[in-house]
Amino acid sequence: MSSRGPSRRRKADDGGDKGRRDGGARRTQQGIQPRYRRAFGCVTWIYMATLVYLAVASVGLMPVWFFAGWDVFSILEGITFYATVIFLPAMALAAVVGARTYRTERQVATRNGTSVGAVVGLIGFAFLLWLENVAAEGSEPGLFYWLVIPPVVASAALVLYAVFPGKLDRAQRRRLVLVSAVLVGFTSLALLAANFSLLQAMTAGLCVLSGAAGGWTAGVGYARAGGEEMLPPGVTEVRRAPRRKPR
Repeated sequence: MSSRGPSRRRKADDGGDKGRRDGGARRTQQGIQPRYRRAFGCVTWIYMATLVYLAVASVGLMPVWFFAGWDVFSILEGITFYATVIFLPAMALAAVVGARTYRTERQVATRNGTSVGAVVGLIGFAFLLWLENVAAEGSEPGLFYWLVIPPVVASAALVLYAVFPGKLDRAQRRRLVLVSAVLVGFTSLALLAANFSLLQAMTAGLCVLSGAAGGWTAGVGYARAGGEEMLPPGVTEVRRAPRRKPR
């Protein structure tokens, strides 16, 4: 009898361990899949990128208002309106991109995010300047203001195509972003020349800077979202050594 007791207890323990392992596996399978966690993470970083975009625009305009006395609040309202317009589409795009891509190096992601964000910021400036000039012209704007619409729309379409996951390699994506920047850059210069002011020229630079800062923030999220499970196949994450505390 004494020899049978331990064996029965061992069998019971083995059965309990197996049940716990099976339960843990079922809970893991029922959890959120890594690609969906990455999609949610990318959407969250769009929130932070939008906040950074608005913060840089606000901080950049406040000294102009304080020292020069220029009315910059209408410009800040326009930038906020543009951020509101693109916010929901950016969230949807971030969810799709996050679910269909793997993590990448932070340096690459932030560099690409900065360039894309700068172009998006310049598109926003062209959009706001177009609205202002059309409103100043009245109910019947001239032909010029209708001719500048296709380049801006084409620039936005090229940026979207470059960001959206597909079969394009990095070099092709960079060329698309470059072409987009050239299109919206010349269009913005034409709009500035039609009704030039120093405040508008400064706003153009501020929009590019704000967009670049927001894009850099989104790039940080693109490189981090999803955790180790969303690293490319065959890639392992090298953790930094802990810093030594000063004595």
